[in-house]
Amino acid sequence: MIDDKDEGAHSGPGAAANDAGEAAELPDEGVPLAEDDRLASVEAELADTKDRLLRALAETENVRRRLQRERDDASKYAVGNFAKDLLSTVDNLRRALDAMPEGEIKDSRIQGLRDGVAATERELLGAFERHGLKRIDPKGERFDHNFHQAIFEAERPDVPAGTVVEVLQPGYVLHDRLLRPAMVGVAKGGAKADDAAA
Repeated sequence: MIDDKDEGAHSGPGAAANDAGEAAELPDEGVPLAEDDRLASVEAELADTKDRLLRALAETENVRRRLQRERDDASKYAVGNFAKDLLSTVDNLRRALDAMPEGEIKDSRIQGLRDGVAATERELLGAFERHGLKRIDPKGERFDHNFHQAIFEAERPDVPAGTVVEVLQPGYVLHDRLLRPAMVGVAKGGAKADDAAA
């Protein structure tokens, strides 16, 4: 039960004095500012608000650009895993064609089979090209560790050192990203190669 006396103690002249004491603790409150001080304060607050607004706009623009870039990359490289899974299929088609040299086929049925495998390989490589997947077949080119993986070195005195002399497995690049390095054999080179390079 609440006593009326207690209630009056909280809301009377003593309470007003208490509020006045709290107001006295805040010296700026209730004291009118000079016109120049007030204008300077408003201008400082406006400048601070403008600065925060510009920073927020710049941050929003950065986030928008980053999300746009991530979205573009996601659509550009989305076929990467699928394409990587198909690379062994393309390799097997090439092995089948290499196992049946065209000049050695006498039977027309086997020739038809070979032509079908070759057409399948062409179609698959064409689909790869349309989606930004390019084959790396660097035979005769200079070895590049960014796109090639050296499996062995071979003594080839007639070839400059560092030249790819054999491609064991072609590599693939998806747009500008390496999907699989080409596995190659590289020439050690000899005296003739050193002279030619000089």
